[in-house]
Amino acid sequence: MAHVLDIVALRSLVAVADRGGFHRAAESLALSQSAVSQHVRRLEKTLGRPVVERDGRRTRFTAEGRLLLEQARRIIAVHDEALRTLLGVEGDPDVIVIGSTEHAADQILPRLTAAVREVLPDCRVRFRIDRSARLVEAVDRGAVDLAVYVTEAAATEGIPVGGLPLAWYAAPGWTAPSGPAPLPLVAIEDPCAIRRRALSVLASHGIPATVVCDAGYLAGVLDAARAGLGTALLATVGGQGPDGLAERADLPSVPAIRMSAHARPGADPAMVAGAVEAVRELFTQSAAARAAA
Repeated sequence: MAHVLDIVALRSLVAVADRGGFHRAAESLALSQSAVSQHVRRLEKTLGRPVVERDGRRTRFTAEGRLLLEQARRIIAVHDEALRTLLGVEGDPDVIVIGSTEHAADQILPRLTAAVREVLPDCRVRFRIDRSARLVEAVDRGAVDLAVYVTEAAATEGIPVGGLPLAWYAAPGWTAPSGPAPLPLVAIEDPCAIRRRALSVLASHGIPATVVCDAGYLAGVLDAARAGLGTALLATVGGQGPDGLAERADLPSVPAIRMSAHARPGADPAMVAGAVEAVRELFTQSAAARAAA
């Protein structure tokens, strides 16, 4: 075969997506930023088209890049699973991989990490941030030990851990268009359960709305909202909203969206129980804080 996808380059591409840019990807891989850039250029040369592009300070995946990213995750998972099988081991017992959706990951992952290390104090913890359905698939493949995800966004019900509070946010001082013009929304591209929730709640209150900006990742939604392109329905955990955005009290309240945990078969039961309880406590505290506000 004339064209070959380099597994090392694919790992760099996935790190760019998961870490939100080349600099943080390089740090996570213990590589130089130029090395990560060379890896991505190597993939682009193989495909004959760009896979990432600059959008101001941000890195955005092209349509071909998003397709490659999806395949890269699958290739890496199969590659690593094959190594484990061929080498006769079940994986590194000192490494626990925990996953979360982007929504409230900054609150969920520290709780999960603390819970894991309370049971397994000598383990090393790795993280995976991805869409809910992909997280569940990764757990089922054994690539992730435990993941927390939006229940309705995946085919697996999982272990209920509570509801993720949602609220409307926009740039400070942003005003919605007057008259019959639809409310402009910014949201993660389909399929996205929170996007669907936003549109259905507005429709049920007779408020016309249109998505004016699709983003592949949560960072893009936040940037678009901060730029004043529209309002966004976002997770609000820990008593505070995203930096640079103000909560909108003039839009209908939205019920919390159900969250679940899914554990790899054979995962330490005490670790799973502790992690589930930690996330449940987080959501219970968040719901109480919202009710008291």
